Amino acid sequence: MDLRNLAIIAHVDHGKTTLVDAMLRQSGEAGGKALNSQRVMDSNDLEKERGITILAKCTSVMWKGMCLNIVDTPGHADFGGEVERILSMVDGVLLLVDAAEGVMPQTKFVLAKALGVGLKPLVVINKVDKPDARVEDVHLEVLDLFYLLDASKDQLDFPVLYASSKQGWAVHDIEDTPCNLVPLFESIVSHVPPPHPGDVGQPFQMLVTLSMSDPYLGRLLIGRITQGCLEQGQAIHALSCEGDVVEQGRVNKILYFHGIERASLEKAGPGRIVAVAGLGNAGVGHTLCGIEGKTPLKSLPIDPPTISMVFFVNTSPFSGREGNLLTSRVIRDRLLKAAADNVALEVQESHDKDAFEVFGRGELQLGILIETMRREGFELLIAKPRVLFKGTGKDLEEPLEELHIDVDEDYTGTVMEKLGLRRGEVQDMRSLKGGKTRLIFIVPSRGIIGYQGEFLTDTKGTGVMSRVFAGYGPFRGGIPGRKNGVLISNGAGKASDYALYSLQERGTLFIGGGDMVYEGMIIGEHNRENDLEVNPLKSKQLTNFRAAGKDESLRLKVPRVLSLEQAMTYIAEDERLEVTPKSIRMRKTYLTGNERKKNTPKKP
Repeated sequence: MDLRNLAIIAHVDHGKTTLVDAMLRQSGEAGGKALNSQRVMDSNDLEKERGITILAKCTSVMWKGMCLNIVDTPGHADFGGEVERILSMVDGVLLLVDAAEGVMPQTKFVLAKALGVGLKPLVVINKVDKPDARVEDVHLEVLDLFYLLDASKDQLDFPVLYASSKQGWAVHDIEDTPCNLVPLFESIVSHVPPPHPGDVGQPFQMLVTLSMSDPYLGRLLIGRITQGCLEQGQAIHALSCEGDVVEQGRVNKILYFHGIERASLEKAGPGRIVAVAGLGNAGVGHTLCGIEGKTPLKSLPIDPPTISMVFFVNTSPFSGREGNLLTSRVIRDRLLKAAADNVALEVQESHDKDAFEVFGRGELQLGILIETMRREGFELLIAKPRVLFKGTGKDLEEPLEELHIDVDEDYTGTVMEKLGLRRGEVQDMRSLKGGKTRLIFIVPSRGIIGYQGEFLTDTKGTGVMSRVFAGYGPFRGGIPGRKNGVLISNGAGKASDYALYSLQERGTLFIGGGDMVYEGMIIGEHNRENDLEVNPLKSKQLTNFRAAGKDESLRLKVPRVLSLEQAMTYIAEDERLEVTPKSIRMRKTYLTGNERKKNTPKKP
């Protein structure tokens, strides 16, 4: 078949999306404005703002009459579920490794998943043009990783290319003169096997691997046709994993990916990656088949979630001022839709139907969900994230993370001390080029929550931290939480410069003059361990006496503004995060001082 289906997998920021850009340009498939833009596959607003890939996306390029279907995948550990589910619709993977950073946690994770389902990798050592590139060392690291993961003989027989995705070239030998990506295209065609032809005469079957929305066609279900043929107007139904019929309907449109665009087909056969329109309730993990089909396709298992957060209806005094999606019903429907599109998310309802517990892989994944919802007009209250334990008593186990840290040698002592307090254990320590040191830890997941900001402060913004789920292990004991208390507003209204000027000596403020506050809202961090109720509304008393000189101008310090992820990990157990389309506020669970006293457990 003149068709190849492959996924590009790698650690975060190793150049996957940039390489896809170069492949689209050199094959002539980018087209229009996208030809001169960067990271055309990162079409989501959050992806453009943060510079990371969040959702797996499909594209295709034509090379000498051969259609190469390419799936661009996320590299961040929190979005590993996106990588796991797409492996069922490709026949090979292109493993990208940074020539300077080398093998990282997510490299190991995605390669293990690919090898586990029998896919043969094609290895590309990228960014070899960087001044700190370690080409030979990284090549050996990749070989060691394959042996560590028990790759088969066929999988060990992988070609290696050296590339610069930014400059748009690849070579088989590092000494070769770089020119273009022709060696990469040729290696994909020769090394990635064609899809299994299937049986055209059998009933149609397709496992839904991705889903997306189209403003004109509605819900699009994406996957690879396993057997049979699909025609426009054909009657189909969707089966759950247990074989129950989820929905019945007709195929309104069959689309295939042509560059960065989608084109329609009248008919598609086995091996094709297509998007099907016509069913609105089916989702990822369901099997699309003809009306006569009764047996669902088996989907790949997904690693379980390790963290959870509780979403509440917003009950703050400012509720409804900025958003228009407030009720538990619309929040429930939106969360269930997110769980249907992303198999790495799970949602459970509370008994009173006003709270929803959402399970995921990490605070970034849940933070992206919250940020997406607030931009859609939702208002929410969020509880502090918590990790998911297993067992009880002496058999209690907690999720562990493999943490890789690259820092300047001057900061290694500080990082090791801080992670030691968070129950981290050093597994390896090695020197890198440019005076950097790589530290590898095994740390409890709860020890990493909220550490990112502290880490960047300790390393003056020069450190790089990445992690991946390492499994469950025995509970490692207590971890110190937030050291300082908070400043709590005791009234509602507009904060005054006069009041904040005197309060800034007591701690770090989160608000500025003129900001609206309410009773129970957290307006700053206290210098001491205890919480302190303060009055941010106080104004200067006016008199009939004139001062001999002019009043001293009030100079307020710039308030500390926390991002969504920072605020999520900053709050304590007795606090909530209020998220609206325009604001992020922290508050106490109980707003008045009397309520907090009544609901505070007495010390023995």
